[in-house]
Amino acid sequence: MSAGEPGVRARVGDWVIAAGVAGVLLVTGLPGQPSATSQDLLGYALLTTGGLALAARRRAPVAVLAVTGLCAVGYQAVGFDVPAVAYLFAVYAAVRAGHRVAAVAASLTVLAVLPLAALASGLHDTGEAFARARGALEIAWLIAAGAAGEALRQAERRADEAERTREETARRRADDERLRIARELHDSLTHQISVIKVQAEVAVHIARRRGEEVPEALLAIQEAGREAARELRVTLEALRDDDPTPPRGLDDVPELVERASRTGLEATLTIEGQRHGVPAAVGRTVYRIVQESLTNIARHADAGTASVWIDCRPDALAIRVDDDGKATPVSAPTPGVGLQGMRERVTALGGRLRAEPRGEGGFTVQAELPLDRTS
Repeated sequence: MSAGEPGVRARVGDWVIAAGVAGVLLVTGLPGQPSATSQDLLGYALLTTGGLALAARRRAPVAVLAVTGLCAVGYQAVGFDVPAVAYLFAVYAAVRAGHRVAAVAASLTVLAVLPLAALASGLHDTGEAFARARGALEIAWLIAAGAAGEALRQAERRADEAERTREETARRRADDERLRIARELHDSLTHQISVIKVQAEVAVHIARRRGEEVPEALLAIQEAGREAARELRVTLEALRDDDPTPPRGLDDVPELVERASRTGLEATLTIEGQRHGVPAAVGRTVYRIVQESLTNIARHADAGTASVWIDCRPDALAIRVDDDGKATPVSAPTPGVGLQGMRERVTALGGRLRAEPRGEGGFTVQAELPLDRTS
């Protein structure tokens, strides 16, 4: 089954309904109009147009509402006392599409004009013409058509909301499961791999200091440990990061600080050292730490200034974000999800994180991330 087949079936169904309504209107109008005058031909054309216009009711419900209403008034004016069935379908379609105001306005207009059109035809006396015009488009049927359209619209809206809720629930469960897997990987593998890597590097270092030949197996273990640590860091970062935008890094921090300054916070940035060659995982973590820190300052700190300091050393990258907010050692805030996420990111890279009130007031976030520029 092709992807476009349901749409084709819907269009075919619309044309079938439109043709059926046009046929019903013509059959209803024929018995009372045996002659074939020009007015009769115009009436047949209006009956046919009003019915066939329903084929476009999904794509242009308001336009179809106008066309069917004009056709109903037109064939009443030329002497065809036929119920405005097509217009009732158009009201249903317009209300279902959410155009309730347009449907009400058009219906009030049609209800007001139809009696005048029937009178203009001269086929009935005043009382009979008014009664027949009212019978052609009784208010009860009009309300029923609108109510049916509104009921179906509400049902579709509730179905969409239920589907959206299911998707959000499934996405939230997937996020929770992904974080659980990340924690399991971190707890079970990161420490062991780090130990293997460190022990292998120490053994190689000692062997070289003693002038001994380093066994190939030991070098292979050292290289495998580095590669495993790098791959695990990338995997943990991917599991934790569900942001669909391209990954941000160290080069994006100035834009982040500038954006914070535009919100009224006096934020400054200082970057020292050589930042070329910083691993992507470290750069992403730096960006997230600064982003979360500035967000917390804007939301909770009631601070006027904030300073971001990044020091790119040969073997590590240090970050410090300070603010002059109201936090004190006595009124230390309860660590939230943001700080926990920062700590997990830093720990996954083998680094250290401190997040606490400053003695002189305000809050500080300090992190140190080791750099393995060869990995």
